[in-house]
Amino acid sequence: MTMEDRLAIIDHLLTCPFPSEEERVAPAGKGWEGYRSSGPRSHLCFLKASRDFWDDRSEDVVEAAEGEIAAAFEALTAVLTSRWGRPEAVDLWPDLRGERSPVPEPINELIGYSSRMSVWYPGTGRWVALAVGQADPEFPILLLAAIGEMSSLGGRAAESLR
Repeated sequence: MTMEDRLAIIDHLLTCPFPSEEERVAPAGKGWEGYRSSGPRSHLCFLKASRDFWDDRSEDVVEAAEGEIAAAFEALTAVLTSRWGRPEAVDLWPDLRGERSPVPEPINELIGYSSRMSVWYPGTGRWVALAVGQADPEFPILLLAAIGEMSSLGGRAAESLR
């Protein structure tokens, strides 16, 4: 998936209606890129995935994968920042620890991968977030995009990491 593909997905999900019920779309063929889950107030998509680490978790292999995903995150962050300004860093640790309840989607799914996200407010009544994460050490490292209604963010933005 190219940078243009990732931007097209974000642009589509930013305007795409939210479904009335939860739905998950698995990517065609092998791999994790393109996985999407959507619900009444949110979308979450895997924009880039490293290899998995079932057979090799050596430091060199993991560091190379982390670097690849970090570079994709930084490049996409630069483009989104040029569009909507500097993102807000939002700490998801309180959600991970169960300090907030209930945890709305897409944050509930996102905390299965990451403890922080960078959030932009494009002025559409929705927010857009990027995060890097991994569900388990054997699974791929992921670049994730989340889009939600402003109300689904709740007070998390006010409790940012700045």
